[in-house]
Amino acid sequence: MGSAIRKLKLSTGIEVPCFTAGDADAPPLLLLHAWGESFESFDRLAPLMAGFRVHAPDLRGQGDADKPQGGYSLAEQAADAAAILDALDVPRAFVLGSSSGGYVAQALAVDHPERVAALVLVGAPLSLRGRPDFANEVETLVDPVGAEWVRESLTWFPLLHEVPAWYIDDRVDDGTRMPAHVWRAILDGLCEAVPPTESGTIAAPTLVLWGGHDHLLSLADEQTLAARIAGSVLKIYPDAGHLVLWECPERVAADASEFLGSLG
Repeated sequence: MGSAIRKLKLSTGIEVPCFTAGDADAPPLLLLHAWGESFESFDRLAPLMAGFRVHAPDLRGQGDADKPQGGYSLAEQAADAAAILDALDVPRAFVLGSSSGGYVAQALAVDHPERVAALVLVGAPLSLRGRPDFANEVETLVDPVGAEWVRESLTWFPLLHEVPAWYIDDRVDDGTRMPAHVWRAILDGLCEAVPPTESGTIAAPTLVLWGGHDHLLSLADEQTLAARIAGSVLKIYPDAGHLVLWECPERVAADASEFLGSLG
């Protein structure tokens, strides 16, 4: 059992660290973090995913992953995710994506369907077309990105549950490790992409988890997302906001484990 962090050289030309934990013979579960975060955003979830071989990489430009000038389109981010599975020698995995990581997970399921055994989408968008209100703030960022700005940016996504101070401090640290050009490039790549459920079909069994107080993603959009994925399950957490992973890691772990375990 145990856990380890290893550096993965990807066929897409970059190197990323990946946290791995759990029994080597357990079903593989790939965790994809949100924009501006790192694999450490799963620090409270990963220990609860007993029965799975968890793989949580830092994605391009974030955490301790390489931070090239380009390669941040949604399709390229999905190609990185497939390359991570290649580097891990994992032909097919369950995939859980948080927020925009769930958008990347959808793109992976459309572009590389053979790699995805099932999806868990946690506060994940149907579409990011158009630019959110905070995009103008991101445009003005210069290096080095300061902790004060990152901490203020977290207020874009109000929390309804108490989240440990150390966890929020770690997310601030994640944000300061990202150069300004990466903040912009990832957001541009997400907003310019054709939504995955419009560009193709997701055939993988899917669980959609959504916070009832999410002011970024609407219930109507989440219902549409679920409707576009045949046989998917939509579960609403009425007392949570957009950052479901931050607010309810125990519930996410329980629901994800039950759903993935039911697939056999």
